[in-house]
Formats: sequence, structure tokens, C-alpha cells
Amino acid sequence: MTVAQVWLTRNRKRRLEAGHPWIFRSEIAELRGKAETGNVVTIHNHQGHYLATGFFHESSQIALRVASYTQSEKIDAVWLKRRVTAAWAYRKRMLAHTASCRALYAEADGVPGLIVDKYGSVAVVQILSAAMDTRRNMIVSVLRDVMGVTAIYERSDAPVRALEGLDDRVGCLLGDCPDEVEIQEHGLRFNVDIASGQKTGHFFDQRDNREAIAPLVRWAVHEKPRPDQRYQEAQAAVEEQNRSDGRQGAEVLDCFCHTGAFALHALRYGARRVTAIDLSEGAIASARRNAELNGLAERCEFVVANVFDALREYEQEQRRFDVVILDPPAFAKSRGARESALRGYKEINLRALKLVRPGGFLVTASCSFHVSRDDWRAVIADAALDVRKILRQVEERGAAPDHPQLAGMPENDYLKFAMYQVLERA
Repeated sequence: MTVAQVWLTRNRKRRLEAGHPWIFRSEIAELRGKAETGNVVTIHNHQGHYLATGFFHESSQIALRVASYTQSEKIDAVWLKRRVTAAWAYRKRMLAHTASCRALYAEADGVPGLIVDKYGSVAVVQILSAAMDTRRNMIVSVLRDVMGVTAIYERSDAPVRALEGLDDRVGCLLGDCPDEVEIQEHGLRFNVDIASGQKTGHFFDQRDNREAIAPLVRWAVHEKPRPDQRYQEAQAAVEEQNRSDGRQGAEVLDCFCHTGAFALHALRYGARRVTAIDLSEGAIASARRNAELNGLAERCEFVVANVFDALREYEQEQRRFDVVILDPPAFAKSRGARESALRGYKEINLRALKLVRPGGFLVTASCSFHVSRDDWRAVIADAALDVRKILRQVEERGAAPDHPQLAGMPENDYLKFAMYQVLERA
């Protein structure tokens, strides 16, 4: 069968040559031959020189997704097995533990539109491109052979599938799939709802960042006592607790806590007490179960509330914390939502800064690709200026190594994470 050729426009940006694996419809000058959605085509510049081999889509704005840069390479089951084998070898090299991790990260691992999270012997797959959707059986076979998983569950219910003309698909593809699995992370146990949790159930991208907060939560901030009775009573209760259990850890506020991963890590690394807030009753129920699973529930307060409202209430009540953690969902899921997202990020960071004790720490994150690192840093700086605080950066980080980033693909650089010490300006 003759493979169709796609010739690109003369004046396009050379993103493909720089390593970006997508070609947009506006960059195509000509289709030579016949191709349907999901078919393999060769990609050529305006002079006909071969650039790559990719998957074609008839109607999506992402018209081509690169599968190989070698013209002689066949895009078949052997190709997929090579990609998965290489991705799995990378995880074994980069991670101390691979029992549970992101095992395959789509374009960054050379398999466009395919995400695989591994939870022990269970793999959860997200198929986000039409090309991978037509190769579902191939995917199941290769994952079973390379990773040795005995069950594969599909969570292809992301909104982006609609842009590919695909319906949602959720269900078991191989073996006896449980609704929940238990994993371990840094010595903590978590129940992961793979059937109905967010995305595939657990966010591995923040795994190393959760460990990074350890130095921040080990000790409380020492502040001058205030004369009001409520504060003195609270301090007396804290001192009594410290005498009884020997702890001098931080008091932590975890906002957008989801299933409690940051909250429980804070407690594991020495926090005295954590208040964990999320709008979802289901997420709070999961967080509470995870706290109980680890014997940490007595030191954690769980609150179902809108975080923006809760921060305002805590400010009015003059509550203060040694560490405030902000790990919100993506505020900007499209380019058009960027400006409102920036306002949202400024507000939550501003209100969080008001709740941090002098010398305490703000831990803040964004998973919105459409908000750049520079813009995100700028709104945090603006928030600090407005509340007369000085921020001393401890560290800025990104996603864990099992979420590798193609240098030529800025869409990979979505997760922004920073830790700041909060100092008084006056």
C-alpha cells in the first residue's frame, strides 16, 4: 500500500525541525495521495525533503502527529513495542521505585496521544488521539508483554477527545480490573479510585514536589504572642500538645487538597496539624480515608468548602499558618481563559500570603499550560507587593521525571511549582 505524502507550506515556522511533534492544518500545503484519519503518512517540507512520519487526521486542527523521524521505520506493533520498551527503561533508570508511576507520557515518549499510569499490576490508559484509538488492541497487547501488567483499565474520558471526533470510553480492557487500587508513595499508603477519580486517579507529576516540602513543615514559626484571649488559649493548647507528643511541627493549610497527598506528606514529615480544604465532598471523603489508612486522621481537619471563600473567612478570623499550600486545578483550559486565570491565581496567592505567619512558607503551583511561567511568577510577585510581603524563593520546580519534557514542545511545560519564605516588609 502506497503511503500518502503531506507537503508543508514554505513560510511555516520550523517547529517540527526543533522537535515539536504536531503539525497544524494551516501548515499543510498539499496532500499527495489518499489518507483517512488514523492513517500513516510521510511529512515533507515545501521542497519535498522528508522530515518525519506521522498520523493524519482529516478534520482536527492538529492535522499530523509525528510517530517517527526515520523514513524506513514501519509504524506497527513492533514500533509501538520499541517505544513502550524505551519508555519503561527510562522510568527504571530515572525513578527509585517504578511500582506506581507514569509509565508512558504520550508525545514525550514518542507515542502521540497515549498516556499510561501504572499502579502495581494494573495499568490505566488514556487514549487522546484518533490514531491511538484505532490501535487499542495493539496497545493492550504491548503493555501486557512489556510491563507485565495483568489488568488494564481505560479512562479515555478527557474533553480533548471531542476535538479528535472521539466519544468517551471507560472500562476494563484486560483481566479483572478493580475500581480502586492501593499504592505507596514515600512510605504513605493511598487508595486510588481508577474508575471514577480525576483523570487516572492519582497525580504522579507532583510526587517529588510533595517530598520537597519536608524542610518547610518540620518546625513551626516562632512569632510574638498577641494579647487577645483566643490566641493565648490556642497557644496554650499547642504547647500542651507539644509537651505530650514531643512535636514542634508546623501548622499547615492545604488548599485544593484532592485526595490528601500534600496534606499527608506534610504530616509524615513532621507537621503538627493540617487543615485540608476541597470543594468536592468525594475528594474530602477520599482524603479522610487515606488519612485513616496511615493513622494520621487525628492530626488532620478536613473541610468541604470553596477555597476562595475559605481563605476570606480565615483572614477575617485572623487564623494563621506556618505553611500554606496551593495546588489548584487548571484555571486556564484554553487560551481565551488566560486573563481570568491570572486574576484567579493572583487572588488565591494574595489571600494565602495574608494567612502565612512571618517567616513561614507559601507553597504554590499552577498546572495551566496557557499561563506561562513568567506570567505566573509575575502575579505572585504582584500579590506579595499588594500585601506588603517579601518573598524569598526556596526552590522552583516542575513535574517529576516520569513526565519528561520535549524541549521543542512547550505544551509539556505545564506544571509550575514554587516554595517561598514569606517575610515582613515593615
